[in-house]
Amino acid sequence: MKFLIPPSEGKSTENTSKTIFKDSSYKMHDSVKIILDNLKSKTLDTDIMSIYGTSLEKSNQFHKINLDVFNGLCSYAIERYTGVVFKNIDWQTFDENSKNYLNKNFYIFSGLFGLVSPFSLIPYYKLKMNVLSLHKFWNERLTKILDQEDLIIDMLPQVHRKAYDSTDRTINIDFFHIKNGKKVNAGHLGKTVKGKLIRYICENKIEKIDDFSNFNYDGFVWDGQCIIKE
Repeated sequence: MKFLIPPSEGKSTENTSKTIFKDSSYKMHDSVKIILDNLKSKTLDTDIMSIYGTSLEKSNQFHKINLDVFNGLCSYAIERYTGVVFKNIDWQTFDENSKNYLNKNFYIFSGLFGLVSPFSLIPYYKLKMNVLSLHKFWNERLTKILDQEDLIIDMLPQVHRKAYDSTDRTINIDFFHIKNGKKVNAGHLGKTVKGKLIRYICENKIEKIDDFSNFNYDGFVWDGQCIIKE
């Protein structure tokens, strides 16, 4: 069983390991090199700004960092990402069993690295899944890896879901609330709930989807199909 979760746009620039990425145990270096070759071919200012979605000055900074990613110092993926989901996981407060469960059972999807485990060592980078058709690039590679799993529980946003092919062994978990009598996406609040759910899963060593039944955060519960607040 594997749980699939997204990365966050927010990332720590702090490096907590002395390992550089090219010396890490990451298995798909060749795939990253292909992406970097594609990035190197982007020389027009407009192309670079389109990739990073910010000013030319910041885009060039991110571009330079990405192109030198193999020489970048690393941190665990779980501490590299600093967005709302990860703040609410609050993994540092886990006991050792929960930390081991987290690392064994979760994959984080990444535009640059495909997928990594929470304790995989990765450098600082900036690259979203929705640029350079990265979801298409990763699809065959990630589908092959995930085909080995008997159950996939997918908590990814739509663009990341395109980076692999789901099967009848895949269960999608989405987050909703009721507004004006209609079910709508929980939006930013859903990120907080997702982090709390991941924490609940790790603390309780969840083994099957039915074990979600006791989850409750601020009225958000599992109704058998999604996490929802009535």
